[in-house]
Amino acid sequence: MITELISVGTEILLGNIVNTNSAYLSEMCARLGMDLYYQTVVGDNEERMKHTVKMALERSDTIILTGGLGPTQDDLTKEVVAQVLGMELVEDAHTHRRIEEYMENYAKNNPNRKITDNNWKQAMVPKGAIVLDNANGTAPGLILEKNGKTAILLPGPPNELKPMFEEQVYPYLRKKQPDIFYSQLVKICNIGESQIAAEIQDLIENQTNPTIAPYAKTGEVHLRITARAKDEKEGKKLVKPLVRELKIRFGKNIYATDERKTLEEAVVDLLKDQKLKLSLVESCTGGALAARIVNVPGASEVFGTGFVTYSNKAKRKLVMVKKMTLKTVGAVSEKCAREMAKGGCAASGADVCLSVTGIAGPDGGTKEKPVGTVFMGCCYQGRVRVREFHFSGNRAKIREQSVVYALAFLRDCITGNDEES
Repeated sequence: MITELISVGTEILLGNIVNTNSAYLSEMCARLGMDLYYQTVVGDNEERMKHTVKMALERSDTIILTGGLGPTQDDLTKEVVAQVLGMELVEDAHTHRRIEEYMENYAKNNPNRKITDNNWKQAMVPKGAIVLDNANGTAPGLILEKNGKTAILLPGPPNELKPMFEEQVYPYLRKKQPDIFYSQLVKICNIGESQIAAEIQDLIENQTNPTIAPYAKTGEVHLRITARAKDEKEGKKLVKPLVRELKIRFGKNIYATDERKTLEEAVVDLLKDQKLKLSLVESCTGGALAARIVNVPGASEVFGTGFVTYSNKAKRKLVMVKKMTLKTVGAVSEKCAREMAKGGCAASGADVCLSVTGIAGPDGGTKEKPVGTVFMGCCYQGRVRVREFHFSGNRAKIREQSVVYALAFLRDCITGNDEES
């Protein structure tokens, strides 16, 4: 089934909002085994929208439009698609009642909010359309079928679009699609994209079904294994041998095979499994590492104390870095990172402590220690390990890399992977 995405909204063209809907819908279409060849963004202009919809219907079996279903005059998606397909608009009594109930409930929290006449515009639907209830807003979604073509209209706000697609559109499309794409993600840290590409070159050259594709992220590489199958059970069976082979090749550097699991979640799960308490001592990352950890639900079971020791005084006072260390080798040094980690364990009573100290720039670098120099220390089971890193990029990029590599380093220290390296 050839599918096309059309995102409606001048605000997208102007860059006022990021078009996350297309990325989401592309992924969902891929899971359904749909052939997605085109994506278009069109502004709130009636003639240009007509042209875009007509062209899409000529070359695709199904078009999915997002946005432009609201109550204002520039919300034209429904009207334009109905006109192109030759379908008249009629009021849907069910949608009218839902809008009325939604607005009445909203008014309870905001007495100044009134139902204006333009809201009823959203209750007008093309005759014969499948109406998709919107549990999170007033604009219903629509499925229009005519002359062997299908147009699916979805509201623009992601918190309305995603549940509507997953609960109502996905089952509808699944029935129309004989095959699906089943995919699994293998997430790897501590190995660069070029090295991974070299180590899986033979798999890529000989692939048929399933296929493997690498995606580089900051400090990580994700390998997506995708199989075309008649159902999920067959897809899992096809993917399983390739996942097993990747585990043999990359071992403990694989931190997850669950697409939803992040690196910080993998670290928190590891700490829980080992029944370990974590503390952090941060300098150049300024609490960003702790923020990643506490993003994980249940992190309080393993993380109790974090120190942001941005100044030398804070390093000395809070985690007992020696004055002589700061005077002789400085805060950005192997010795300081070691003392920060050891002092963090002592000050917090944690089982493991990770420290980060470095030069994020743009100033502060020297010939011996250029911008991007970062030292990390990990104190675990009475032993302190230290790694030296040299990152590139601007201040934000260096800090981002520091956080990701720190999470990977912490994981390695607990699993013993650093010793194997």
